[in-house]
Amino acid sequence: MKIKNEAMLITYPDSLGNNLQDLEQVLDTHLKGVVGGVHILPFFPSSGDRGFSPMDYTKVDERFGGWEDIKRISEKYYMMYEFMLNHISAQSPYYLDFLEKKEASPYKDYFIRYNDYWPENRPTEADIDLIYKRKPKAPFVDAHFKDGTSEKVWCTFSEEQIDLNVKTEATRQFIKDTLSFLADKGASIIRLDAFAYAIKELDTNCFFVEPEIWEMLEYAVEILKPYGVTVLPEIHEHYTIQQKIAEKGYPVYDFALPMLVLHALYSGKAEKLLHWLEICPRNQFTTLDTHDGIGVVAVKDLLTQEEVDFAVEALYEKGANLKRIYSSEAYNNLDIYLINCTYYSALGNNDAAYLLARAIQCFTPGIPQIYYVGLLAGENDLELLENSKEGRNINRHYYSLDEINQEIERPVVKDLFRLLAFRNTAKAFDGDLEITMLDEGAFTLTWVTAEESASLTVDLPTNKFSILHRTAAGDEQIF
Repeated sequence: MKIKNEAMLITYPDSLGNNLQDLEQVLDTHLKGVVGGVHILPFFPSSGDRGFSPMDYTKVDERFGGWEDIKRISEKYYMMYEFMLNHISAQSPYYLDFLEKKEASPYKDYFIRYNDYWPENRPTEADIDLIYKRKPKAPFVDAHFKDGTSEKVWCTFSEEQIDLNVKTEATRQFIKDTLSFLADKGASIIRLDAFAYAIKELDTNCFFVEPEIWEMLEYAVEILKPYGVTVLPEIHEHYTIQQKIAEKGYPVYDFALPMLVLHALYSGKAEKLLHWLEICPRNQFTTLDTHDGIGVVAVKDLLTQEEVDFAVEALYEKGANLKRIYSSEAYNNLDIYLINCTYYSALGNNDAAYLLARAIQCFTPGIPQIYYVGLLAGENDLELLENSKEGRNINRHYYSLDEINQEIERPVVKDLFRLLAFRNTAKAFDGDLEITMLDEGAFTLTWVTAEESASLTVDLPTNKFSILHRTAAGDEQIF
């Protein structure tokens, strides 16, 4: 199915109910018109990281259902699937075969072997320091072979996620086969997870290494072009990287928006947010919340360091049931640039502030993605957090069908559904954006086509907003 200019739900296969059949029921019963697309987070057999340590892309984890369930949903919604370009599970048949057979394994070239990568007498401490890391140790793990020998292989994230050597013919064929398979299974978009880490080059920081990274992206695009499937590279970093990708004609994520909206709501000042809306890519998917948390690094230089510090301090001060320790090593936080919190709780579980944040997202250039916890205005799940000691689980609540039936009756959720339904159907959002700053804390965002317009007027200090829809049939006050 082609991508539509309609909101996209982000969800795990077992977060809205227990499995894909329950998810389909929730979509069909409660979310018709509310979302037009679904990004199902990894539904493959996996050995860790809530699906992001995939073992076999040709299978659906039987706990969630089967390909027939994915197919039914894909016939009704445009779909995004995951492909972990950077790594594969340590429990995958490829890595296990390598450990058993070593040089005789047909998969030996899938992995980046320490001794092959580094010249003699390297790496030095300076080499390791240069590598872009999001955990406080060198990105390697010991591979223990059946013959009793061992050697190091590249491992950027957890020890369950062994990096792939994307330069070899064997791995390139694996990438081609896997992307083609997923395209055949109903994907509209394939997200290249951890994309910027995929290229490792000596004497670089091994993150978004140019020009090789562009060849890698084009390789994926060319594979999927015959299927009409879009590639979306996932990169949490400085906003200029997203701009560079967008300038080459590829869609991108807006990971700067979450902190900019928080800063605007905390400070009552609109200038920095509106500057971003002027310059941000138009062909993008917007987010306020994701399964990973609230990113900080993307707003560097869009906000001053003082403004970033203010927003982070305000998040901990105003956020509901939020402590710094939840985003620390004590709770297995692997990324120092992410804050673990639901977006609703980041705004103090304040309905008015939260709905305003979503209204701004809906009027931001791009297609709005909304994480399932955010769709239900979910609070921080401290019970799941403490039971698992996994910081990101604060924002990964498991909703039962009965719980969903209760949550959708809350006024803030009903209003959010109404807002998203308007965003999905108003043709004004296919037009151009006009931005008007009224005063320090007030502004208007107006989408205009020849036939109609949609205007959002915001007053940040009071969390008040209104939406006016103008068509040939007359004016309608939506909020």
